[in-house]
Amino acid sequence: MKAQFKSIIAATALTLATTPLYAADYVIDTKGAHADIEFKISHLGISWLKGRFNTFDGNFSYDAANPNASKVNVNIDVTSLDSNHAERDKHLRGGDFLDTDEFPKASFVSTSFKDNGDGSATMMGDLTLRGITKPVTIDVSKVGEGEDPWGGYRAGFSGTTSFKLKDFGINYNLGPASETVYLELNVEGIRK
Repeated sequence: MKAQFKSIIAATALTLATTPLYAADYVIDTKGAHADIEFKISHLGISWLKGRFNTFDGNFSYDAANPNASKVNVNIDVTSLDSNHAERDKHLRGGDFLDTDEFPKASFVSTSFKDNGDGSATMMGDLTLRGITKPVTIDVSKVGEGEDPWGGYRAGFSGTTSFKLKDFGINYNLGPASETVYLELNVEGIRK
């Protein structure tokens, strides 16, 4: 019986030793305002119009030993658009642009993640905006990871991407200098 017990323990230990480690799951820390989604677009080729989405949530999986297995899922309340100008925000939420009455939500779901080995990566995914889904590429930089003062563990990343307004059915003519929207994403996640 003792030999059989030792065999079971040895088999269990061997199984645990050969079982691959899986990525940790994180929830994006929007409650602590440690994440943001900001945008900018050229204003007449003269300056930048900037804004943000104040309400969103999401999660991601990340393992430093296997970053290429990373996954991200983000949901955005498009009605929370804020460019610090109430009348402009009303226009941007209207039918000429985001049409938030018809499409109040946007989302991003990653499809692949390629680590470049230097703290940067390229993430591909599907962005859904105004009911239209298109692939986008996000240039990602790892900011850091580690224990927090409250007994948790966090990981943070930043990213940038851009897309053409017309790709998502926004045909309002702002002039040739204002056809592309640039997004900057800062994400801090708390490990579940």
